[in-house]
Amino acid sequence: MSGFTILFIIAAYFSVLLLISFIVSRKSTNNDAFFLANRKSPWWIIAIGMVGSSISGVSFVSVPGMVPSINFTYMQTVFGFFFGYLIIAKVLLPLYYKLNLTTIYTYLEERFGKHSYKTGASFFLLSKTVGAAARLYIVALILQNFVFEAWHIPFELTVCGIIFMIWLYTQKSGIKTIVWTDTLQTIILITALVLIIVEVSKQLNMGFDGIVSQLINSEKTRIFVFDDWHTKQNFFKQFFSGIFIAIVMTGLDQDMMQKNLTCRNLHDAKKNMYWYGISFVPVNFLFLVLGAMLLMLAEQNNIVLPVLGDEILPMFAVNYLGNTVLTLFIIGIVAAAFSSSDSALAALTTSFSVDILGVQHQEEEKAIRTRRIIHIGISIVFALIIIIFKAINNKSVIDAIYTIASYTYGPLLGMYAFGLFTKLKVKDKAIPYIAILSPLICGAMNYISMRYMSYTFGYELLIINGLLTFVGMWLFRIQNDKEIKLLNPDPIEIKKK
Repeated sequence: MSGFTILFIIAAYFSVLLLISFIVSRKSTNNDAFFLANRKSPWWIIAIGMVGSSISGVSFVSVPGMVPSINFTYMQTVFGFFFGYLIIAKVLLPLYYKLNLTTIYTYLEERFGKHSYKTGASFFLLSKTVGAAARLYIVALILQNFVFEAWHIPFELTVCGIIFMIWLYTQKSGIKTIVWTDTLQTIILITALVLIIVEVSKQLNMGFDGIVSQLINSEKTRIFVFDDWHTKQNFFKQFFSGIFIAIVMTGLDQDMMQKNLTCRNLHDAKKNMYWYGISFVPVNFLFLVLGAMLLMLAEQNNIVLPVLGDEILPMFAVNYLGNTVLTLFIIGIVAAAFSSSDSALAALTTSFSVDILGVQHQEEEKAIRTRRIIHIGISIVFALIIIIFKAINNKSVIDAIYTIASYTYGPLLGMYAFGLFTKLKVKDKAIPYIAILSPLICGAMNYISMRYMSYTFGYELLIINGLLTFVGMWLFRIQNDKEIKLLNPDPIEIKKK
């Protein structure tokens, strides 16, 4: 397939997104539409779109690429995700709807104070920018290798072009547009995944029963690891890490919660979260099945696999599976990349506008103008982070995302846990120092354990990081009742009164 054909496919796909954006944004381009879609989104539309936002283009390449090195053990983390989503529906969503929030970090201001609020929002901005950049990086790299490298177009220009396209269809109505475009993109990427699996099964020429039998009997489809505490793939490490990863990367993430807050009411938001959690499990399992089938195909045809797992599916799509699979692969990763990146861009714009600049207190025209400037600024920063990530990344992208999350989302986990499960108040000015110190301690612990104890921390660092933040806040608690009421009256109690 020529580069011009791939470019035509992307252009046609982008035209559809622009059309949806035009239709949705005709009647409302104000900040309420951009931030919350006027709180009129159907729950089932949100549930479908969230699957695409969570999967991203990374899953298309990284999850199948995990199978040679860690088998199907990633499913242990995915099972943890499901229970994390249940906790979000039962604990966090009722709080967010009760307080009628635009950004979820407003809760921290009402619970602890201004410094806590700014700290929480800042950690989200850092986490989401880096995480979203990591997700989009792999897609930009693939398009660069497939198309633009042959035309001697620099990688930096490729990145800027992709981000410009995302900015273009999100800049008017933000989340209101994204709710609908992400639904389309999720349907497309799942369809592409299923059709690729069908095409690979034809190449194997084993029949459905033969493929299932070989998958069941293969060592590469091993899911559970209970007997080795030193490995990152230990069940308890991955399962409980998965629970907390879901809580922080969905429940404490403005990007994912912003979509939930566009639902008509709490009941609809809960239904969305339940169905999203249920559907997320089989979709990830299918990605792993695809990875195992590619290994079977490689063994059948004596194909040498690349060292880096992220390169396995792209290699097969380009060299061995024909133009149909290549087309589906391109459409799938573009759809997945756009569905995660567009919502990230909208969420970053929302958080910076509301949490950092306080546009909700400005006149409407000025607030809209400020939001548009921030939207452009975030897009530029986004591109720079992707370029930097390319220069330093040397491992599986999805692993890099969760590793970054262990350090950057840990303080958010500790702050929300302390706020929800205690009635204590904290010296607000101490929070930024606690939030910075906790990840630094975690980094030192990880270095010492690897160097002197032959123990490698996995994603459980997230839990430890959150615990350190929790302990730090407890140490700086305010114990005088009069002072507590004077500094930070409980917003929930005020609403009850």
